[in-house]
Amino acid sequence: MALDDDIATLSQAPLFNLLEKDALRLVAFASETRTYREGDVLFKKGDRSDGGYVVTRGSIALDAAEDGSPAAFMAGAGALIGQAALFARIERRATATAQEPSAIIRVTPSLMRRVLEEFPDAAAAIHDAMAEELTRLTEGLERVRQQLIAIDGEDRPAVPQDDT
Repeated sequence: MALDDDIATLSQAPLFNLLEKDALRLVAFASETRTYREGDVLFKKGDRSDGGYVVTRGSIALDAAEDGSPAAFMAGAGALIGQAALFARIERRATATAQEPSAIIRVTPSLMRRVLEEFPDAAAAIHDAMAEELTRLTEGLERVRQQLIAIDGEDRPAVPQDDT
């Protein structure tokens, strides 16, 4: 029954919700489930990633500031932590700490690569979703750039004219 529970959780998580049932079954079967107690650290900012995590229960705080302030993001059941870490070994940009007894499914880049090779339709769907996400990010950054240009133009002191 645990395999079916993992498949159900994965099917609700970002990117994994694009996978067909057989692909989800492969991920659930070949991935690793880890449990954590309240206060346990999953990884620290600056660590090299070992894969992406899907939270199956509990909540994980992600703290990029590490200055004692409350964590900027809380990942609950069904959340994906480390989307880029599904595809490559990267440096973690935040420290992840269990805020209560929690469990995750760890999906390594090699497992994700296997899934994408065996299920090309899923690979295409994930590619399209990530491309769309990048387009939205780029458009948002362009809007911010335009706003900054407008602000800069309004706040810039007038350049004196030479009347000679």
